[in-house]
Amino acid sequence: MSAPTVVIIAAGEGTRMRSKLPKVLHPLCGRPLILWPVTAAQEAGAGKVVVVDNPKRRLEDRLPDGVEIAVQPEPNGTGGAVQAATEHIDPDTTVVILAGDVPLITAAAIDALVKAHEDSEAAGTMATMELDDPGQYGRVVRDKTGNVEKVVEAKSGEGDATPEQLEIREVNTGIYAFQGAALLDALDRLEPDNAQGELYLPDVLPQLKAAGKTIAAHLITDHTLTLGVNDRVQLAEVRQIAQQRIHDELQRAGVAILDPKSTHIDADVTIGQDTVVEPGTSLKGNTSIGADCAIGPHTTIIDSQLGDGVSVPHSYLVSARVDDFGTIGPFAYLRPDAHLHQNAKAGAFVEIKNSNIGRGSKVPHLSYIGDADIGENTNIGASNITANYDGRKKHRTRIGSNVRTSVDTAFVAPVEVGDGAFTAAGSVITEDVPANALGVARARQTNIADYADRRKP
Repeated sequence: MSAPTVVIIAAGEGTRMRSKLPKVLHPLCGRPLILWPVTAAQEAGAGKVVVVDNPKRRLEDRLPDGVEIAVQPEPNGTGGAVQAATEHIDPDTTVVILAGDVPLITAAAIDALVKAHEDSEAAGTMATMELDDPGQYGRVVRDKTGNVEKVVEAKSGEGDATPEQLEIREVNTGIYAFQGAALLDALDRLEPDNAQGELYLPDVLPQLKAAGKTIAAHLITDHTLTLGVNDRVQLAEVRQIAQQRIHDELQRAGVAILDPKSTHIDADVTIGQDTVVEPGTSLKGNTSIGADCAIGPHTTIIDSQLGDGVSVPHSYLVSARVDDFGTIGPFAYLRPDAHLHQNAKAGAFVEIKNSNIGRGSKVPHLSYIGDADIGENTNIGASNITANYDGRKKHRTRIGSNVRTSVDTAFVAPVEVGDGAFTAAGSVITEDVPANALGVARARQTNIADYADRRKP
């Protein structure tokens, strides 16, 4: 089996989405729609992947390296879209045509289509499916040898299907494989013989048939593979199927998802064996989670990396890193560039951003740590704050190893606390604290006797 050229039609605006965002860029489980068929084609070993775009946008900024772009200069139909890609088509190569708004196609389905096409030695192979209720789909009429004779439209009008043909359950999916040379020749002869004045890709089939070439049919038994997205309702339906696939794959790999219906996991998330994902959890973007973790309930993790044995109940992480056996939450917020090293802790109602929390160090509760570096085995008391912003610039706080800070300590950056130091409760630390010293920075207490009696009228 050869490495095919895969042409993905993605030039349409998708007006039924009712959105400023082009349809093929709408997100589906963490990827834009267009990336789903692109990824499937790459996983199928395509020698070349070509995306047909329109001149109003720049899809290449959203596509992986190596994907080629063809521009359809005007919206003149699916045939015009493939014509725009002809300079990328090798006459000696099998060409597969996909749609950018049919995201659930898989590498295995592409492989099976290419194999069936090349084994049949047909000039073109149409992927078909059988539906219990074919509705308005075009019916596939086969000849006595099992090859495609024609496709008849179900709608009323001249040339519509006969009552007998309407009983046919096999329909055209809009996915094809062609011999490169045969496709190029047929594209050259396409004419806009319709009321819309457009070039339709299916019109190459009767041309191939008239030239004495064979059109084969390849039945796809799982109709979900060919579901298209035209509006947000269909996008939601496709999302349910895509999410189920993601869950199934993870569970078969040893991940426990306790309530899949309330759990959302993006396509590019990786999770290690024996990790438990509790209900109400969302794992998004390029998140990686190690083995033996406990994630959730009701935790959101976005573009973050977690090691093995990490616990994260009721928390929110964005672009953060937690090394092995870290403990997060409940109700913690890790912002971008928060890095907790091995066995570190960010406890209840703790917010950390752009900071390093050293091995074995703890920020147990009710604290904000921003733009800070904390050494190993340090304990940060409750309600500690790093005051990192002077109104114009951010400054760093450096707290050493084996430090013990007391409750209600504020560190006014830039400031440094040496190894083994302490701070007194209620201190506002504005100057460096040497190693092993106690930093005390608070006003003296004064008690006014009989104050309550003085307040009486």
